[in-house]
Amino acid sequence: MDTQVLAEWVSRLVQIPSVTSSQAGPKAGRPGEEKIAQTLAGWFTAFGGQVELVEVEPGRPNVYAKWQGYSDRWVVVDVHTDTVGVEQMTDPPFDGRIEDGRVYGRGAVDTKATLGVLLALLEAMHSVGQKPAMNLLIAATVNEEAGFTGARSFAEWARAEKMVIDQLIVAEPTMCGPVFGHKGGARLEVEVIGLPAHTSQPHLGKNAITAAAQLILAMEAEHQRLQTLTPENPVGLPTITVSRIQGGTGSNVVPDRCLLSIGRRNVPGEDPEIVLSHLLELAKKSCPLPLEVKQARSVGGFLQSPETTWVKQLIAWSGQEPSVVPYGSHALVYAGLSKEMIVLGPGSIDQAHGQSEWVEIAELEKAASIYSRWLGWS
Repeated sequence: MDTQVLAEWVSRLVQIPSVTSSQAGPKAGRPGEEKIAQTLAGWFTAFGGQVELVEVEPGRPNVYAKWQGYSDRWVVVDVHTDTVGVEQMTDPPFDGRIEDGRVYGRGAVDTKATLGVLLALLEAMHSVGQKPAMNLLIAATVNEEAGFTGARSFAEWARAEKMVIDQLIVAEPTMCGPVFGHKGGARLEVEVIGLPAHTSQPHLGKNAITAAAQLILAMEAEHQRLQTLTPENPVGLPTITVSRIQGGTGSNVVPDRCLLSIGRRNVPGEDPEIVLSHLLELAKKSCPLPLEVKQARSVGGFLQSPETTWVKQLIAWSGQEPSVVPYGSHALVYAGLSKEMIVLGPGSIDQAHGQSEWVEIAELEKAASIYSRWLGWS
């Protein structure tokens, strides 16, 4: 595959702003995924795909594109179309420039790199009338960066279609190495309810921040306890992080409200509902004031055997050993949807979400080689 063609496809995609709606700011351009979804639908159709757009949220459609192969097996590539925000970027976010053996811009590595590789291969395949070895579905999904709603919608759609999926690749930057496991997560947002008073007479109030501090210390103690456990699988140990605290209305007012965001990384084998129940119980037990739960959700970890024939093929094609990673992906939502599942994509997570984002063109070439072999395209 011509490396210039690969780079140009990724550049085109970067030039279409698709900042996830909740992170859009003044520099985001047109927020959301509607423009890139419509553009992808046109390209996929031009390259012989049967395309369906399914609106997940207003103006935020998933794109499902199918190609009939030479067998009745189905394989799927899930690639999210949204990016994180760009307000922190010092590099132009959407210029998509190609220089120094890289493609630059927001989404270049996370995950428009995979989309660009697929588009380049689909274009080449269509130009010579070739089909993939297996039936192929590309699910271009929304809102990965802020809630996984696109992935949940696709999982529901696939089950309603009674689709039997043999192999599923979740596109994330892994240096093209197959990732066979990562942690899930529980998120708890609670508001501590106190009583306001003048700070000259604090005994007349109930300080929500002071109460929240006790809750935070209890969460830290639980995190430290978890680190003393013995890992039961390669993904490692659970962790707890208090990531946000917000409260108070003035320097002379006893705070009557304090909002906390608490995150726990779950490992495969843990029951996510039991984890969430324990987390909430600890919050209530350690806080001397009442709580209101603003958000509570939990999902288990992802773990796939690295010893299957398919994964061993991916290892050989990529030249990379299988690994686990600390971040999450749509694989958390797709449990049971496919017989086998792996997380894989060009570039490094180190280049994602920063002040500058880029992907090495050599990584695009490596990804194109892997997809060509997997899908049986010459």
